[in-house]
Amino acid sequence: MRPLPGKRLGAALVSLPIHLLYLFVLMFESLSQRLSATVNRLRGRGRLTEENIRESMREVRIALLEADVALPVVQALIERVKVRAVGQEVLQSLSPGQALVKVVSDELTAVMGTANAELNLAQQPPAVVLMAGLQGAGKTTTVAKLARFLTERKKKRVMVVSCDVYRPAAIEQLRTLAEQVGVKFFPSEAGQNPVDIAKAAISAARKEVVDVLLVDTAGRLHVDEAMMAEIKALYAAITPIETLFVVDSMTGQDAANTAKAFAEALPLTGVVLTKTDGDARGGAALSVRYVTGRPIKFLGAGEKTDALEPFYPDRVAQRILGMGDVLSLVEEVERKVDQEKAQKLAQKVIKGKRFDLNDMRDQLEQMNNMGGLAGLMDKLPGVSALPENVKSKVGDGEIKRMIAIISSMTKKERRHPDLLNGSRRARVARGSGTQPADVNRLLKQYMQMEKMMSKLSKGGTKGLLRQMRGAMKGMGGMGGGFPPMR
Repeated sequence: MRPLPGKRLGAALVSLPIHLLYLFVLMFESLSQRLSATVNRLRGRGRLTEENIRESMREVRIALLEADVALPVVQALIERVKVRAVGQEVLQSLSPGQALVKVVSDELTAVMGTANAELNLAQQPPAVVLMAGLQGAGKTTTVAKLARFLTERKKKRVMVVSCDVYRPAAIEQLRTLAEQVGVKFFPSEAGQNPVDIAKAAISAARKEVVDVLLVDTAGRLHVDEAMMAEIKALYAAITPIETLFVVDSMTGQDAANTAKAFAEALPLTGVVLTKTDGDARGGAALSVRYVTGRPIKFLGAGEKTDALEPFYPDRVAQRILGMGDVLSLVEEVERKVDQEKAQKLAQKVIKGKRFDLNDMRDQLEQMNNMGGLAGLMDKLPGVSALPENVKSKVGDGEIKRMIAIISSMTKKERRHPDLLNGSRRARVARGSGTQPADVNRLLKQYMQMEKMMSKLSKGGTKGLLRQMRGAMKGMGGMGGGFPPMR
């Protein structure tokens, strides 16, 4: 991961709810735990031999298979790592453990596609994007997410249309989602011919000077000959510049096999993996590109329409190895956090003014705006090493409970938390529908945050980074995963 300028990183980290350091867990949990444990052992070794490399590769193989990575992918990955690992690149390196970690990271990245594959929209408008997939994979929701992504981050004029003539509810769902994300909706009805709908939508998109037309289709099985013939006819009639296959990542190895079957029937240009927030294994991300030969272009995580991100193989590889993804975290903070509030908080803290419970509530609300813990938990280095008793307490319900507790305090109590004696804490617990122990726990977390913020006022950005590294190391994490200051 390329280093970030210290000023940009520091500003973003001040904007971030700092108590995430104590709460994050990793999305690719089981795979990451196994691999990062192996990585840590290797990193600490001053000298590697062919024997302990073979031993480590056995552990990596088991971890990948348990994560439901397709067997051909596991075999290819292990072989590629072995070839490089037993050569001069690793064994003769001054830091052989680090060198092997880099080899594993590089090969994980290569298996998933090396670099982000952007949508190709370079054609006379409208650029037509055809969406295909199984029923229940989240296709219609993904159409809305992609429409929002193209509108907000690529500044495109977007229209959506549903060719799912078998489920009137799907048409209405897309209409509702189009209104939510602020894009044009071309109406269709059950019983119409999908080809006729798509052609009419293209004509309307031209008249309304639309940049991109997203065409939703009915869910279908690759073994359903009639339905596959229908989508082939639709493809031939509209010749889309992009044909994306939407697949549920929680199906693991089956996701890759299903995508391969569709790729053989349709000229797919890419894959969108959905429900990655529920995939604790990470197998689909490692398998799809290798098995299908088609790039993963986007990851969907969560139900909200902003829960779609471009797929960066190098960043996902770092997450899987427990190294975090600070670059994506900073980009997300800069895009979603209220920058005016963040700047005020940064100035307040740097000037040495006390961080109070109003500030903490703002931070919690900012976290919810960024998609909650599920959308952020995979991006900090070392989180895979958090103790299980810490991970088990993590949940977005806890964030809402904390906001409710702070909101039950008086304005004076939020400004001066020292006023919260036993009777006041009992009153706050009653008012928020919680227990006094919940109030005590929140105040303890507040004091940790307040202490960290006060140290920032003395040490500036570098002071904050030192504190964050120390916090991660204190939890058993890899505090060295933060990028260097520039």
